[in-house]
Amino acid sequence: MKVDTSNREACRACQLRPRCTKTTRHVSRPENEAVLDRMAARLAARPEILDQRRTCVEHPAGSIKQWMHQGAFLMRRPGCVRGEFSLTALPTNIRRAISLVGAPGLIAAAKGVRHTPIAVAGDPQGVS
Repeated sequence: MKVDTSNREACRACQLRPRCTKTTRHVSRPENEAVLDRMAARLAARPEILDQRRTCVEHPAGSIKQWMHQGAFLMRRPGCVRGEFSLTALPTNIRRAISLVGAPGLIAAAKGVRHTPIAVAGDPQGVS
């Protein structure tokens, strides 16, 4: 949301008023401009944090969109986009869980049962 602001007293006293406008000048600013300014200051103080975000967040999100052949979100409004992304991320989370604990471990976790690792020949501790 944009907020229009004006300062009539400053416009009346301004020496540039004849070259600027015949009425009061209105300036549009984003409603959350202070938040954006604080974010820019934090980024200027620690520029390496953006690289960390790129590796932690943006790569998995981009991979998910590529795997699903999804260029942009089809829904609009934050709640709908959040739901669409949750449905898109669900298969990725399941895939990661299977790679970490295996399919039997994931099924056991979904049932609320403790999964016992399966012993593999030559491995005395077993593998899950």
